[in-house]
Amino acid sequence: MRLTDLGWLLMGWRPSGDLVLLHHHDAMLKPDPSRTVVRPFAPGYPAGHDGEGRSRLRVIAERIIGYDDAQVAATLRSVLASMDGRHRDVKATFRRRFAELLPMLNGVSPLDESRQHLLAASFTEEYAFEAAALFNPSAVLHPDQAGVPDGSLRFVMSLRGIGEGHVSSVSFRTGLWTPGSGLEIDPVGRTTQPPIVDNEAVRAGPARLELHCGGSHVVSETVLFPVLPSQRQGIEDVRLVRFVEADGEVTYYGTYTAFDGMTARSEMLVGTDFRSWEMRQLAGDATAAKGMALFPRRVGGRYAMLGRQDSESIWLLFSDDPFTWNGGAKLIEPRYPWETVQMGNCGSPLEIEEGWLVFTHGVGPVRNYAVGACLLDRDDPSRVLARTPEPILQPSPDERDGFVPNVVYSCGSMVHGRELLIPYGVADSFTAFATARVDDLLAAMQ
Repeated sequence: MRLTDLGWLLMGWRPSGDLVLLHHHDAMLKPDPSRTVVRPFAPGYPAGHDGEGRSRLRVIAERIIGYDDAQVAATLRSVLASMDGRHRDVKATFRRRFAELLPMLNGVSPLDESRQHLLAASFTEEYAFEAAALFNPSAVLHPDQAGVPDGSLRFVMSLRGIGEGHVSSVSFRTGLWTPGSGLEIDPVGRTTQPPIVDNEAVRAGPARLELHCGGSHVVSETVLFPVLPSQRQGIEDVRLVRFVEADGEVTYYGTYTAFDGMTARSEMLVGTDFRSWEMRQLAGDATAAKGMALFPRRVGGRYAMLGRQDSESIWLLFSDDPFTWNGGAKLIEPRYPWETVQMGNCGSPLEIEEGWLVFTHGVGPVRNYAVGACLLDRDDPSRVLARTPEPILQPSPDERDGFVPNVVYSCGSMVHGRELLIPYGVADSFTAFATARVDDLLAAMQ
């Protein structure tokens, strides 16, 4: 059900029978197959075919050496013409790609610059990272609030895009939220830019990896696609959090699920300005699970995290190191019919006057995913003070269809004063937005 910005949608009931209201906005983000990112392409030979003892790279390089100069020039002009319209500094991209390939070209005659670019282009592809889906958002306060009108907030979101091969990547969008009023999503940048990665470190299988996104003129131009073996099939469901230390220092953390096609585990992005990221592999027995969400500050002097180690309940963990997580204790188990099968968090806890507000997801009959909420004690988050007996957000009759039907899901909301911004994915296909009042939500709990 899609309402205008003036509409209110009933999504749940308080025990007293009063209404819980979510304000659903017209803003919506749908997948756009025209948005592509340049990434490495590495064709090889199937088993039993070895190119007569030569690598596929060497065979293709020898073909390019054999082309006459006119063929090379014409082909390269065509490639650049097709790429320049939606990618920036294409020749610089080809130079970096050739530098990656060069160590594997032993014994191949030197190539002039045009042939270097053509060889690099032959081992590069455009990838439509959100051609199939754009969903499961999380939102945080933007690090730059300059020029924002009084009463409004600039925010930045992470989104999960799915493209060819059902591979998940991470993209970003920005917008302006005026609590109690409007919501505007900024247009995307003209191009999309992959990060510059230390490929030697990738091959070494590091515990940490630097991603430099300085080629993006705006945040929405950055796309993070899988680069580590642990992420071969996707980087899924980033849960962004704006983490503030006691001295006011701000760091953006983003826990995510790394999937290699067989095994899923938790990893983390770390940054301060959305211009560069550290990609960190996490240690500890609790990280071999999906859906970890970091608290936005230390609790009792320690880092705190929500998890789902048993794939059924919400767990609470503490650590002195944000990159090592062990043990933990079960915090919230399924209680109501709409969460019969399993529960999990819908992003990092939000700190309000009454305690820690946590959005939750529940899976019920016919694999319906719905969103609820609970309240944890501010000083002792192992104490659950209240929770919603009914979902506050669930698939509506005309928004239940998509890649995975009957799903609404969020990876992180925002709170400002007594107002909430809740971005959420619909049917694992697209992204919608709702707002709510803290007081209405608390009144729905018992």
